[in-house]
Amino acid sequence: MTALVNTERQRSGCGPVSQNGQLDTAAQRHSEDMAARGYFDHTSPDGTDPGDRITAAGYRWSTYGENIARGQQTPASVMDSWMNSPGHRANILNCSFKEIGIGKHDGSGGPWWTQVFGAAM
Repeated sequence: MTALVNTERQRSGCGPVSQNGQLDTAAQRHSEDMAARGYFDHTSPDGTDPGDRITAAGYRWSTYGENIARGQQTPASVMDSWMNSPGHRANILNCSFKEIGIGKHDGSGGPWWTQVFGAAM
C-alpha cells in the first residue's frame, strides 16, 4: 500500500511518505473498532476522531489526514477507489504529509481499511 501511495505522490511531484509504527497502530485500531462496533466513519460512536486516535498511539503530530474504505479486496482496488474520490485523493497527494500508517481488518462486511497520514512535530 505504501508503495502504491508513493507512486501516486511521485507522479504529482510530492516526496514519498515513510511507514510509521505509531500511525500503523492508530490505523489498525480504527479498522478493528469499525468492524467490532459496526460503523463506518472517521468519528467513532464515542466521539473519538483521527487526531485523538493518532495521539493515543503516541504520535506527536503537527498535521494529519485519514482515509477509510470498506469492502475492497486488494490494496490496488482500495487505492483506485481513493484516487477517484476528491477528498481521499487530496490526502494521498498532500505534500505536507511525511509518514503513513495502514490498518486492515478482515471479516464479514469487510475488509475495513484505514490509511493515516501525518507529519510529526
